[in-house]
Amino acid sequence: MVIVLAGLFASANGCKKQVDRAPFIAAINASYAGRHVCLWPQPTKFPAQADPSKDDRVRDYDALTDAGLLIREYVEERKPLAPSVQINKYNLSDKAHSAWIPDPNHPDSGNFCFGHFNVTAIDKAIPNDPSNPMQYTVNYQYETEGIPGWARTPESMRAFPKIAADTSIQSATATLVKSTDGAWSVEPQTAQ
Repeated sequence: MVIVLAGLFASANGCKKQVDRAPFIAAINASYAGRHVCLWPQPTKFPAQADPSKDDRVRDYDALTDAGLLIREYVEERKPLAPSVQINKYNLSDKAHSAWIPDPNHPDSGNFCFGHFNVTAIDKAIPNDPSNPMQYTVNYQYETEGIPGWARTPESMRAFPKIAADTSIQSATATLVKSTDGAWSVEPQTAQ
């Protein structure tokens, strides 16, 4: 009797079909294609000037100068009836062009990018409607791949905490939808 019940329990658990998670990974990675992980939320214009005595951007720009991405010049700024002030002028170095993504709408603006997201694991995949599993809520883990040396320097990590956050393993959730041709795609998130 115990053996029969154990056999029934094992066969009942064996009937639960596992969904193939590889297409989910491929679909989420495809949604990340062409998107880079960048330093600033908005494009930044170069050349840029910053007053070291009162501009917070100096720390960021100096870290990028130490990493070899920017060139710093010291410029004396003169104003009528005021003492001259030393200003730092920053411009892109030759090395910067491999990490610089220009803004297509403003050629003198852009962002330093340091990799792209890649899914490392699917933690959970639950069909939104078990009777018609054409849409799944997927919890997954991802990391940043293609991180260049300049982004790994202690100066860059201190100046840009976003680098440390974006280069650690992170978790996210996506809704995946199966099309009529059987391909999975990530459903765009709607703003709330």
